[in-house]
Amino acid sequence: MKHTEDRLKIDPKKIVIFGAGKIGRSFIGQLFGCNGYKVVFVDVDTEIVRLLNQRGSYRVVIKGDPEENIIVPDVSAIPATDRQEVVNAVSSAGIAAVSVGKFALEKVIPVIAAGLELRQKLNPYFPLDIILAENMRSAAEFTKEKLIQYLPEGYPADLLVGLIETSIGKMVPIIPLTEIEKDPLVVFAEPYNTLILDGKGFKSPIPDIQGLAPKTNIKAWVDRKAFIHNLGHATAAYYGNFLHPAMEYMYEVLEDRKVLDFTRDVMMQSADILCRVYPDDYTPEDIEEHVDDLLYRFRNKALQDTVFRVGNDLVRKLGSDDRFMGSIHLAMQFNMPYDLIMKAMSYGFRFSKGDEEGNLFPEDIKLLQALTDNFENTLINLLGLHPVNERDTIDRFKNHYSSMV
Repeated sequence: MKHTEDRLKIDPKKIVIFGAGKIGRSFIGQLFGCNGYKVVFVDVDTEIVRLLNQRGSYRVVIKGDPEENIIVPDVSAIPATDRQEVVNAVSSAGIAAVSVGKFALEKVIPVIAAGLELRQKLNPYFPLDIILAENMRSAAEFTKEKLIQYLPEGYPADLLVGLIETSIGKMVPIIPLTEIEKDPLVVFAEPYNTLILDGKGFKSPIPDIQGLAPKTNIKAWVDRKAFIHNLGHATAAYYGNFLHPAMEYMYEVLEDRKVLDFTRDVMMQSADILCRVYPDDYTPEDIEEHVDDLLYRFRNKALQDTVFRVGNDLVRKLGSDDRFMGSIHLAMQFNMPYDLIMKAMSYGFRFSKGDEEGNLFPEDIKLLQALTDNFENTLINLLGLHPVNERDTIDRFKNHYSSMV
């Protein structure tokens, strides 16, 4: 009995991370694990879980000049199917993080809620901060809304749960199969290692960890990531692939000055919009410097980031509130130009790039065929456009699409 009680005591230097994927391991796990935290992953991949428990560590390869290897120590893992162990881990964690993607996020919330309920019973005055390492807007609002559905009535969520939105700027490429065969736990990443997060979301003191960058208005920084970083990256992939369909890597397409200049122009048009929306959070000079730093990072040859990785998943990336349309909606709201952003997005409607084996993302095949069969109806459904009230937007997209042959 005492052994069980000891296991359920709060360990302030333990982080429980839902998702042992690329961001979970290369970024969140690495930041905390290399700063004295025990790292406990929760994942559906039983082989990854087995290997993490067997080895107790994993390797992150930093693709810079020079290349660097980091060993993340003191690591363990729990299979997502072992509900009670996951609940116990949440109840005793010093901090938690989620990096599973928006659709899986909804699936892990019930077990997090159960862990919070047990935590309150055993340690009633210890709040749990949960880092939402997801590339989504309003992640905290979404998570809180779902959590409340599973927490008992009267649970003081506002006091005991900190939901920390983030802006995930770290680029993590697809790992070649040959490397995975050698070491299934290895992850590649760029040298950039700053985690921008919501400083106002914490209920406990912010961990004193190098690489954490708390902000007072996280929305401005989430939008900067979506509407400059994500938008620029996708622009380079879509326009680069349109001009150079045989090229595999981002650094290759960006060696073409036309691709580089167009990408920068699109990013700067979106940057102008953001400076208008968030004048208190960054200056035009700050944003321009950020754009040029991103373009330098996009051209990192050592990263071997593929055009396929950056461009695929068109339904999401060309969706109504993602990198392109989100920026366009802000531009409309503030009566600012967005012609270049719209043109860049239109190249995405022609993006048919395969992975290293030539296979397209499955949902992309369906979307591309639907666009070919009936562009207007597919566009209306994809973006939720009104066929009459938003006729000008529809016609402008149609003109771009038909001219790109």
